[in-house]
Amino acid sequence: MQNTARIWDLVDERREAYEALSDRVWEMPEIAYTEFRSAAEHRKMLDVEGFKITDEAAGIPTALVGEAGQGGPIIAFLGEYDALPGLSQKAGIAEPCPLPGNGYGHGCGHNMLGSAALLAATAFKNYLAENGLPGTVRYYGCPAEEGGAAKAFMVREGLFEDVDAAITWHPASITRVDDAKSLANTRIDFTFTGRASHAAAAPHLGRSALDAVELMNVGVNYLREHVPADSRIHYAMLDSGGIAPNVVQAKAKVRYAIRSRDIVGMKALNERVIKVAQGAAMMTETSLDIKVISAVSNLLGNTPLEEAMYANMHRLGPVEFNELDRAFAKEIQDTLSAEDISNDYRRVGVPVRENLPLCDFIVPLETEGEAMLGSTDVGDVSWVTPTVQARVATHAIGTPGHSWQITAQGKAGPAHKGLVYAAKVMAGTAVDLLQDRQLLESAKEDLRKRTEQTPHECPIPADVSAPIQKRPETL
Repeated sequence: MQNTARIWDLVDERREAYEALSDRVWEMPEIAYTEFRSAAEHRKMLDVEGFKITDEAAGIPTALVGEAGQGGPIIAFLGEYDALPGLSQKAGIAEPCPLPGNGYGHGCGHNMLGSAALLAATAFKNYLAENGLPGTVRYYGCPAEEGGAAKAFMVREGLFEDVDAAITWHPASITRVDDAKSLANTRIDFTFTGRASHAAAAPHLGRSALDAVELMNVGVNYLREHVPADSRIHYAMLDSGGIAPNVVQAKAKVRYAIRSRDIVGMKALNERVIKVAQGAAMMTETSLDIKVISAVSNLLGNTPLEEAMYANMHRLGPVEFNELDRAFAKEIQDTLSAEDISNDYRRVGVPVRENLPLCDFIVPLETEGEAMLGSTDVGDVSWVTPTVQARVATHAIGTPGHSWQITAQGKAGPAHKGLVYAAKVMAGTAVDLLQDRQLLESAKEDLRKRTEQTPHECPIPADVSAPIQKRPETL
């Protein structure tokens, strides 16, 4: 495609600033809806680059939108910057070594994700200005992808209604165009309230909320045998009712994540889980409060955009790593099992390559791997505007998602090289959309065909708001 190399030059001209941004965000890990410092770092960069900034997008304090250019098309770049609990880790070493503090860590690479997306948006903005071309670029700073579904709330508020196409990426161990497969997902809190009593002197007067939670968990475990094979149900105890075994627990809370292949299946499975909870409340004579926390849609693919993104990857070639990169990645691989490594290859559908610490290839577009699905709020964007996502190698092959090993690699050479590569792929795809209006029309037609037979509605109930946090006064 004409002028593709120039857009890559524009990425390289700003790469050092965005590698530094990624490292700064890595050093200040913040979990869902608390990413105040990370969002502020992205805002500073938007300001430096001359974007017009909308703060608290969709009423979310850690969401923002940067816009530049004028006219159409409107191309969106989606960034994220939230971390995960329990994944604190010292950078650059291949052994578990949590850092002092709250235990948070960038164990999914979102420090790189937001930085590369903003680098791509900046390069595309500069390309438009340099060539005097009409077009609008937007950077969406999206918090709380990890369970908070911020993009779903942003979609519900209409922030993507006028967007012509959305482009994003995710750090990975193997480079490919994302296969656009994910599960719809709801997170629901179940709070049981009973009656406290002396567990020895008057056990008959107590009504145990903890018993209700345990009975619910047992019931759902039996339910697992009778759900579609690609459905998933997980839970975490939020409140077990206290630490005194001689007090009948009067309150207990459990959070469930309920996943299915699409929203229809997810809602049906939600109802079955809710019935189990209601049964547990009846058995224990406790009351039950049910609160939806968040929900996301399954991803929709877009063939024209995927082909355009793959063409950019093909022209670029694989990410170029050096011997130092490979040596550290080999140290990380030595902490993994053979199953970890083979699992990555099965996921993308290519044969295992022995003694390969970092990906030196691009998975062909038509390759089909095994379905190993998670969930993402990018899915909600994909239902309202043509959306495409890259997966780019930034860490050792076999590195499990949500692991200390990803945190350890988050500031290393492969992380920097991968995020710059991702920015080039995304910016190049945006240039293709700008220069080839038929590509954009084909992408829109592809979305229309995919959605016309499947009416879609926001998976989050209208009365549910984002669980936003108050901005710290010391920020």
